[in-house]
Amino acid sequence: MTQRLTPDPDGIRRAAALLRDGALVAFPTETVYGLGADATDAESVARIFEAKGRPRFNPLIVHVEEIAAAERIVRFDATARALAEAFWPGPLTLVLPLREGSGIAGLTAAGLPTLAVRVPAAPTARALLAEAGRPVAAPSANPSGRVSPTTADHVIAGLGGRIAAVLDGGPCTVGLESTILKPQDGQIFVLRQGGLPEEAVADLLGRRPDVPPATGLPDAPGQLASHYAPSGQVRLNVTAPEPGETLLGFGPVDATLNLSPSGDLTEAAARLFDCLQALDRSGTARIAVSPIPEEGLGRAINDRLRRAAAPR
Repeated sequence: MTQRLTPDPDGIRRAAALLRDGALVAFPTETVYGLGADATDAESVARIFEAKGRPRFNPLIVHVEEIAAAERIVRFDATARALAEAFWPGPLTLVLPLREGSGIAGLTAAGLPTLAVRVPAAPTARALLAEAGRPVAAPSANPSGRVSPTTADHVIAGLGGRIAAVLDGGPCTVGLESTILKPQDGQIFVLRQGGLPEEAVADLLGRRPDVPPATGLPDAPGQLASHYAPSGQVRLNVTAPEPGETLLGFGPVDATLNLSPSGDLTEAAARLFDCLQALDRSGTARIAVSPIPEEGLGRAINDRLRRAAAPR
């Protein structure tokens, strides 16, 4: 049975103790709920893959409390440091070279010489990381390939009975996974669109991130073609739903569920997974989605929707 813990000092201490003992604990970040395990314990990390049914070649993000903790496990160049100092804590993940002797379990990085790392902004996550006293590997707390969870109820619905506990910190404020960037050889590759818009990166560095070359296998989470998928089939850029389709709207349209009636991309990002979860629970077989602008957070929303609609 999965415990539901409150985000008070006692609940955080209990959650941290479970992590140190090798158990899996889901916890809220500002983006989505993560499924946490001690990133230095290979057996604990393996339990993440087992609970999620996650492919072993798909690497995990390691969460740490502060930049100094990240410096102990990965190497920063000047660009990576500028990004971290500007956007951490926050919805940015950096893929950086692993340090020798970092202690990070090889399975966490899927055997790669790099590691995805971030400092979350959510107070509950920061308190848990401080109490645990070690890096925590944490993909989204849902069965692999399914809709990401933005509430503790979503976690219980997908992983109840498979994990030790969920730290219930209420709804996530961003509601969309972190942006993943990889500074390398003078370039900045965007590996996943997310809660930090490209425009913010461009404003800081004076240029937009680059598109990475295709490698065949993911070097960061969220790169599989079919991902974030509800049970029903998804059709995108729909202005007129077909008979039998349920419309997930955006803007001033008549829809069963609407990401943002006012057309606000921040609101739409925060509501995306909650709406997909609701459609999943209702057993909706055919989902039509209104067009979403390909700008700002709209790029990340469309990325998730394209993966949800991909053949499986």
